This record gives sequence, structure tokens and C-alpha cells, in this order.
Amino acid sequence: MEQAYEPAPSPDQKRNWIPLLVGLVAVVVAVGAILLFLRPKSPVGSQPNPYAEKLKLSDIKLSAAENYMGGTVTYLDFAITNTGDQALVGAAVNAQFKDTMGQVVQKETIPLHVLVENQLAGYPDLVDLSRAPIGPGQTKTVRITLEHITDAWNQSYPQMDLVNLKLK
Repeated sequence: MEQAYEPAPSPDQKRNWIPLLVGLVAVVVAVGAILLFLRPKSPVGSQPNPYAEKLKLSDIKLSAAENYMGGTVTYLDFAITNTGDQALVGAAVNAQFKDTMGQVVQKETIPLHVLVENQLAGYPDLVDLSRAPIGPGQTKTVRITLEHITDAWNQSYPQMDLVNLKLK
């Protein structure tokens, strides 16, 4: 007579644990990789430089314009005077925007671009700081462009710190 089922294995047979262990290791590696890629980035490259004390910010002007998509782009223009003895060939600004209660509602690290007179007249051109460095004793107007600022912003000038300085 044929049996419709197989009998249960006897308790003295050993179970193969290798497939279970391989699956468990794969799950642990996958979770570790996801956590590694989703962790917040540390601001390692945004540390203040002591030379920043020799760079004076002045003539801050805030303006806004509508872009092609109907959104608002905010421009922050200001002058940097280099009172040090080295040329500034690269920098970024840590900008902190606050709400009406003085709490920080947005932080941005934005690269600086120098405003240079256009050779054909019209609007000034934005040039990378490496192409138009600010030498010792020079003052140049720079611009940072902000694509989005939170609605909680109190509309006053942000707190700005120069970071990622490249000197020559």
C-alpha cells in the first residue's frame, strides 16, 4: 500500500542550520548598509578657519526673484574685505535662518561666487572664487543663491560664518 505522506523525521536526525545562518547574516548586512547610507552627514568639511577673522563682511543686501518654475530664488549679496596676507580662492558660507523667536529654522552651507562686471554690460556675472580671488587688501562683492527658505524665517539677515576657506 502506498503512503500519501512521508513519515516525520526521527529526532536523531541533525537539522541543517547553514541556510538559516546565511539568511540571518544577509539580513544583518542589509540593515547595516541601510543605516550607514541613511545616517546624517557630519559637517566635517564645514569647520571654521582662524583666517576667517581677517575677512570682514559688509554691505549685506537681500533680494528675491521669481525663477522659471514660479518659485522664489533669494540672493544674498555682500562685500568681503580681505585684511589678511593671503588670497582667498575658495569659500562657503554657513547661513543660519531664524524665526521670530530667535530659533534656528534652517541651516545652509552655500559656496561663494564673486559678482564680476559683464564685459557686454547688463547684469553682472557670477564667477567662481578660484577664478576671481580676493587678494590681501581687496574688497569684492560676493553672492550666495538660495533656492528655498522656510516660511518660518523671520525675514532678517541670517547669521553667516565663512567656512571651507581655500587660501593661496
